[in-house]
Amino acid sequence: MIVEASAATIGLALAPPAPRIRDLLTITARPEIVSLAGGLPDPDLIPRTRIREAGAEALARPDAVQYTETAGWFGLREVIAARESAAGSRSVDPREVVVTHGSQQALSLLAQVLLDPGATVVVEEPAYTGALQVFRLAEARILTVPLDADGMRTDRLEELLDAGERPALVHTVSNFHNPGSATMSAARRRHLAALADTYGFWVIEDDPYGEIWFDAAPPAPVADHSDRVIRLSSASKILAPALRVGWLRAPRPVCAAVELVKQGADLCGSTLTQRIAAVMLSDGPWLAGHLERIRGAYGARAAAVAGAFGDRVSATVIGGGMFCWLEFRDGTDTAALLEAALDHGVAFVPGSAFAVGGDHRATARLCFTTNDESALAEAVDRLAAAHASADRRRTQSTQS
Repeated sequence: MIVEASAATIGLALAPPAPRIRDLLTITARPEIVSLAGGLPDPDLIPRTRIREAGAEALARPDAVQYTETAGWFGLREVIAARESAAGSRSVDPREVVVTHGSQQALSLLAQVLLDPGATVVVEEPAYTGALQVFRLAEARILTVPLDADGMRTDRLEELLDAGERPALVHTVSNFHNPGSATMSAARRRHLAALADTYGFWVIEDDPYGEIWFDAAPPAPVADHSDRVIRLSSASKILAPALRVGWLRAPRPVCAAVELVKQGADLCGSTLTQRIAAVMLSDGPWLAGHLERIRGAYGARAAAVAGAFGDRVSATVIGGGMFCWLEFRDGTDTAALLEAALDHGVAFVPGSAFAVGGDHRATARLCFTTNDESALAEAVDRLAAAHASADRRRTQSTQS
């Protein structure tokens, strides 16, 4: 299904879910609630000692506490360019990198550069809420195409294009999708890139989770296949959210336009945290060991929630990232289930929070990274009890 919504409709239809998620995160701050709702890394796996050491190394230079270039400290851009080059088959120039205040700022800046009010944007359904907020504020006309186990349905995108739609950009979370868990197949990456070349739209390849794989690394980036792909990523999920270091990789004219807009937004980011990130990201042996540790921990936790509810749900295979996406087969309304879950001391995000035009009443997103296996086992038990309670209520309501 291809779903269309005007900017005015989107403003009405999508404004409520974000406050509900914020309210839910406030509730989950209560100590008695085991939260599967947020999208947070485990604080015990954030390398505080290494951050402290990198901070001391950075502070040995006086310019670490001075302003830096709007596009980011060039030393970090060199590190990012080298890592982006190693991730694919294309050589990336540091001048094709802009460092941002998290990848969300990169998305916001790109919307200002690439979108006029009323411009068409294509997103996946279910959709990443952060992208929806940005595109709604840009007054975009949003179309959706479905997501399945192999990522964005690029065949459905091609149908949309054949029907005459001409999007300014297409947004995809290509690896370990938030919220849908899926990873785009290599064939679909090539197809998406070919469509971008043929029809002249930009692709934003949003990839904050790509290094958190469990069994095998994801396919080569979409950006390997076309110059019309802009890649976003972040140090938040593998180092620390508080560093607020994200980046975009794009052709130099796009970077120049983003830099101009960024000058009006914040002039420049934090030289100190950018230098800290550069120290850590360039320390190959340490980083490899750190990534191995978090992949092992999160992989075990993914396994702990993957079997929740058994054959009552279908679940996307979790190859990496932070989320498990469930679809109930038994008529469960997850908004009602959430009410029962909170009564049982556990929280998650109902799938309706990620809907644009699709029906996600039977779906749910669980985040497995913040809690260890013992806490996750308890959370699954509480969810099972909540589901049984919601089942009884639904049965009683039907009988009455």
